Amino acid sequence: MPAIAHKQNDTNEALFAVGDLQGCAESLSLLRTRLPDECRLRFVGDLVNRGPTSLETLRAVRALGGVADAVLGNHDIHLLAVAAGVRKKGKSDTLDDILAASDREELLYWLRHRPLALREGDCLLVHAGVLPQWSAAQVVDLAREVEEQLQGANWEGFLADVFGNAADRWDAGLRGIERHRVVVNALTRLRFCTADGVMDLKTKEGPGGAPDGFLPWFDVPGRQTADVTVVAGHWSTLGLVMRANLMLLDTGCVWGGRLTAARLASDPAARSLIQVECPQYRNPTA
Repeated sequence: MPAIAHKQNDTNEALFAVGDLQGCAESLSLLRTRLPDECRLRFVGDLVNRGPTSLETLRAVRALGGVADAVLGNHDIHLLAVAAGVRKKGKSDTLDDILAASDREELLYWLRHRPLALREGDCLLVHAGVLPQWSAAQVVDLAREVEEQLQGANWEGFLADVFGNAADRWDAGLRGIERHRVVVNALTRLRFCTADGVMDLKTKEGPGGAPDGFLPWFDVPGRQTADVTVVAGHWSTLGLVMRANLMLLDTGCVWGGRLTAARLASDPAARSLIQVECPQYRNPTA
């Protein structure tokens, strides 16, 4: 595992992926003081929700402009659906500041124009995971299909129909909203699946809690994205995972863990971590 680093000065257009923020603007601000003065950032989704400052966090990431981008996470898509009036707020949501903000429409427009998958050299960034049948190129293509819907004139109607646990398996013959539901569930919610790609969308524990016949998505034999480095977040109960072809960066910032930034590089030996300790805003056992 790469060592935890302090502020670096070797910029060289360094590219860092950052784990789930979940409305923790203070932690993001602290992390940025430890990062190179000039670097590019890629956030692995869940910018908002559960933490105390979702509005400030969303504004901060958007204000980074062209040096940063973010893939959409399940909490980000949930925010868009709540704002569209097609989904109810959850009891633990911390989205009211965004929904009441004077710049609400600008922020939501920016958010729904974020990708669901990003390719950065040998790295493929998504929020949660990828199904074993999908190649990296296919992941990007499927993500683009959903992005076109989110960025289109009927985005509210799309969000009204796209949620649902029943969309738990891929079939190349799927079309329309059924196809899009599977893509959204995989890229933003996946933890466990079977060898043939059937998803379990309820279990949130670590690998020891896998239902019978299910594996963590990244351990499924023959996964077609094993030839790239998949960079994701989402799975805070799993914590940091650093392998040659896998980087999982949700280290529980909102739960009182750490916020993690990982330098992306083709050579695993050239990768490094920068982490900051975070206040506990949510109790993971509550």
